[in-house]
Amino acid sequence: HVVRVKRQPGETSRIWCTSRSRQTYPSPPRGPSSRAQRANRADPPSPPWQRPDMSQALHVNVKGDARMPLMDVSGNEMNNNNRFPSSKLKLDEFFLNWLSSPESQKLVLNLLDDAKAGRPLQAPTLPQTPTGQSPLSPSSTNALFSATPSLATPPLSPQKGAHSPVPGSPVSPARRLSQAARESQTAQTGAAGAKRRAADVIPRFYFGGEQLAWSDEQSAVKLAEAALLFNGGELDADGMTQVAREVCELPGYFAPLLMHRINGTDPIAEDPTGADASAAPGALTAPAAAPKPVTWTKFTEYWNSTLRKFQEPNARVFEVLRGAKSAEGANGVGLNIPHLTHTDFRSVLRCVLDTHPGLEFLKDSPEFQDRYLETVTYRIFYQVNVAWNGRMTLRELRRSNLVEAMTLVDEEEDINKVLKYFSYEHFYVVYCKFWELDTDHDFLIDKEDLLRYGNHALTYRAVDRVFSQAPRKFVSGVDGKMGYEDFCWFILSEEDKGNPLALEYWMRCVDLDGDGVLDPSECSFFYEEQLQRMECLSQEPVLFEDILCQMSDMLHPETPGRITLRDLRRCKLAGNFFNVLFNLNKFIAFETRDPFLIRQEREEPHLTEWDRFARQEYIRLSMEEEEGMQDGNWDGDGMDPSPF
Repeated sequence: HVVRVKRQPGETSRIWCTSRSRQTYPSPPRGPSSRAQRANRADPPSPPWQRPDMSQALHVNVKGDARMPLMDVSGNEMNNNNRFPSSKLKLDEFFLNWLSSPESQKLVLNLLDDAKAGRPLQAPTLPQTPTGQSPLSPSSTNALFSATPSLATPPLSPQKGAHSPVPGSPVSPARRLSQAARESQTAQTGAAGAKRRAADVIPRFYFGGEQLAWSDEQSAVKLAEAALLFNGGELDADGMTQVAREVCELPGYFAPLLMHRINGTDPIAEDPTGADASAAPGALTAPAAAPKPVTWTKFTEYWNSTLRKFQEPNARVFEVLRGAKSAEGANGVGLNIPHLTHTDFRSVLRCVLDTHPGLEFLKDSPEFQDRYLETVTYRIFYQVNVAWNGRMTLRELRRSNLVEAMTLVDEEEDINKVLKYFSYEHFYVVYCKFWELDTDHDFLIDKEDLLRYGNHALTYRAVDRVFSQAPRKFVSGVDGKMGYEDFCWFILSEEDKGNPLALEYWMRCVDLDGDGVLDPSECSFFYEEQLQRMECLSQEPVLFEDILCQMSDMLHPETPGRITLRDLRRCKLAGNFFNVLFNLNKFIAFETRDPFLIRQEREEPHLTEWDRFARQEYIRLSMEEEEGMQDGNWDGDGMDPSPF
């Protein structure tokens, strides 16, 4: 073997290493046994820790076919090497890792200097093992060095910051265990300190069920403002309106409900006997109860116990609407109900109907007041209660824009400018559409009535799926009949298919097997009837294969041939996918779009499909009503009277 060490440019040192044993061993196999395969096998890449740019790099060249081992290897060990050829590569990796450290290079260079000067090679002092023996085998130590220890201990691996005992000093097992325990304790203390430092740097951003409360200074300022308004006396509904706006930061029409919460009274005057169906317990049409005046003492008690805990507007509105409700469990323990139901909005909506200037004309029509209250409640739960279980949680309320819409109602005199939830024009369209379909006016719609919706726009198969209650369970209580609430969900989903909730509604309708995925067979089932209707109307039929390719290009599903709700919500034109399947009128309208309407939609990007539909229908219905009143045909001649 010849070892060349590059010390300086142009200078090369040579060392001839001898061994006691001249026996040679074959090198362990590195790959397939076939010579051709070994010839084609690429050399392994050099390890990443090699440093070719070092000025003191070591270059080792081996000449000759024979290789001399550093230690004596028995037959069993050679068999293991033959069985596990990668072990030799791993040992080479460890050796190169050790050789790349500066301390190891310094040691080897010192040994080379001694060899050039003719001095005998001396073995370095090695650390003691628990058994008192050297970690290197005697054969390797004798093969490399003599028995006289005089040099410093060579590093066994690159330094990693760990503290080891002094080389050559024996350590008792008990002392070693205690030292290990101290090191473990130090590591745990360091980790805890790092966590504390991270907590100081990164502020807390998730508070779970906790709510940000008013600070002591903020609470004192709020109470001082309220004290000026109370002036040592008590306030009625008009006075509490200013308190609700300025102190509690709630809409003004929350004042009657806030007074009931402070006094601990029921805000709705229900008839427990059930003699009056409109005032039955839980009915949305139940009238509001008159609140009692509020004293300064009761207000401060309610502020400190409830309102002060909720600085966030959504949480504060949620708490005032919910009130201190409790339910008796199976064990008789009262449990708080962390959700809102339809009846929790009755008091504030009654106050809106009584006090808002844009709804004064409805004071003489209590029946339509009830319908308006119901419609607004259904729209709120359709949009906010994404779980569709009739129980609105605080999490759902925070993710919606309901509180912003409530604040806008308190500030805006024209109720029709509040397009979200409270618009009277939107209510007018929904109720008139329902009135047109309900020919017998029993406030229920059957399958034949719904087929007439939109001038027979929907297919029979789509209507059958709606009445099979696949999209949503009916709450009418009559088998085969759709109530007003069910119709509100239907029309909101039909006229605003760009809404994520509408996409889920129709996804459930088309998903025949209920696996959450639409395959070509399910789409073909609905498109067959659509194709027949095209032929009956003398329209050029479009084959399903062509439609399937177009829809696939439009939706770009993650899995070809399998459309999921996620794919639909990711596409802005997903509503047209359902129009192609079962709404022929909208399908043809999309194919023959008017450029003027397209430009109008771009000029009003804040309006949804439902807003545009409601505006057009309100204009049409108003014109029809005016023409009918001029002709005198609303009360006879076979024309249905207007609900208004």
